[in-house]
Amino acid sequence: MSTKNEKSVKMKQPSILSYVKDLPNLLSLSGLACTVLAIYFSITGLYAAAMIGMVWAVAFDWADGLVARKLKDRTPTDAQFGGQLDVLIDIVSYGVTPAILLLSYGDFAPIYLIGAFVMMAAAAIRLSYFSTYGLAGGTKYTGLALDNNSLILVSVFLLEGIVSHEVFTIILYISGVGLAILNVSEIKTPKLSGNPRNVYLLGAYTLGITVIYGLQLL
Repeated sequence: MSTKNEKSVKMKQPSILSYVKDLPNLLSLSGLACTVLAIYFSITGLYAAAMIGMVWAVAFDWADGLVARKLKDRTPTDAQFGGQLDVLIDIVSYGVTPAILLLSYGDFAPIYLIGAFVMMAAAAIRLSYFSTYGLAGGTKYTGLALDNNSLILVSVFLLEGIVSHEVFTIILYISGVGLAILNVSEIKTPKLSGNPRNVYLLGAYTLGITVIYGLQLL
């Protein structure tokens, strides 16, 4: 009898919120918080702040994977939960957020619904494909990884103050849809987040983008 009780205790599922204590998951949720801010500022038209939120969402996304790989006491279930959480947050960070940015900058005109749908659909298909097949050959992605969308778009947005609103709207539309096409293409791209040098480069890029757009907010 005591053996059965011990087994039932061991097999008991952990509570949902118990996974929040896991450091990689906390980093993932921090990235989600940045994404929520990016969405909010996109809707309200404070695009400089939205860019800061978008780039920091990528930084936290990379950080959760690095930390997860270094932790030795994580169970397979912890890793599985973290992977699922990461994918769900990615669809919001790299699919929903850029789509809302495009809609907002286009004053929510119906024509921008097409581009927004293409961007979100590509993100959903891209993530579903990756969840099914993983890395090609164990080292490369099939299609452009979604985090690149945010990293590229925050740079593209630097043109916003240089060209007219009408011209930049076209640039943003083409950029967003073009990235979506690359997301679901058959091109092979390296896994940038797995290289320590790239992590330092992302850190420098994140700080640089933060400073540039932060100065615009002053």
